[in-house]
Amino acid sequence: MRKDMIAGNWKMNATHLDAIQMVQKLSYRLNDPDYERVEVVVHPPFTALRSAQTVIETDHLRIKLGAQNCHYAESGAYTGEISPGMLSKLSVSYVIVGHSERRHVFGEVDADINRKVKAVFETGMVPILAVGETEQERADGLTEEIVRGHFVAGTSGLTQDQVSSLVVAYEPVWAIGTGKTATPEDAGAVCSFIRDLAAGSFGGSADHMRILYGGSVNPGNVAAIMAKKDIDGALVGGASLDPDTFASVIRYWV
Repeated sequence: MRKDMIAGNWKMNATHLDAIQMVQKLSYRLNDPDYERVEVVVHPPFTALRSAQTVIETDHLRIKLGAQNCHYAESGAYTGEISPGMLSKLSVSYVIVGHSERRHVFGEVDADINRKVKAVFETGMVPILAVGETEQERADGLTEEIVRGHFVAGTSGLTQDQVSSLVVAYEPVWAIGTGKTATPEDAGAVCSFIRDLAAGSFGGSADHMRILYGGSVNPGNVAAIMAKKDIDGALVGGASLDPDTFASVIRYWV
């Protein structure tokens, strides 16, 4: 059975001091039964990871720590980059790979994203592979073609066991930070398409692979999104920066 996941991507927000308060406040607003139903993950900026880790481990919180990106190499002359091994030593459990902002703002390509996916797995963490189309691609009827390309390239060379633990985040680019949200029906249809893709290449592993929806998720729309059978959680952006709002998203069934 797939356990729901609600992950908060803080992007380039929050200092290490902010992170301490944000994680503590979030934990205060969640009850023990919440963690039985949902796996909660926060993805602070690199500079705040150590502070968030310290709070989580010192206070024995049941919040998992995630990173927003990494390089595919373990070490080397890559000024300004962070290796998977560096993240694993900070008790990072999940790493977002291939986020649309990395693809479209920083020019990351499928081949490098695939190398990152493999490197994250090799270091004992789990990648959250982000896929999704732009507004123009959607208007041109290319949603499935784009999503297929991202998924197939991102999972190239993976084993069935790796795909079983993989997390895929469907994030339509036109819905990220815009206030626009795919309808639950549209989001559910694309997530079902992704699971079918996984089944075609990796068989029964697709039943275990978790698929998240991301794109202006908030307390008002999360329950309808989560009701779709192939959606196992949400990758939350702006709404994850406020502990009260994020807690409401996490407790979507209330």
